[in-house]
Amino acid sequence: MNLKRIFGALLTALGIGGLIYCAVLFVNASGGESDYKALFIYGILGFVFFIAGISLIRTTKDES
Repeated sequence: MNLKRIFGALLTALGIGGLIYCAVLFVNASGGESDYKALFIYGILGFVFFIAGISLIRTTKDES
């Protein structure tokens, strides 16, 4: 297995984890400004990691 694919899978898993944590923060938000900052930060980072991981997996050629 290619090292780039492993790194892409790791980035994808981190992105999914960030998006799930963002969803948990959204459900438990009480309306404070710090809640929205954390929600925004984890949501954006999760989305970027997820997209980067998926594109890294898709663009890596499978060589044997």
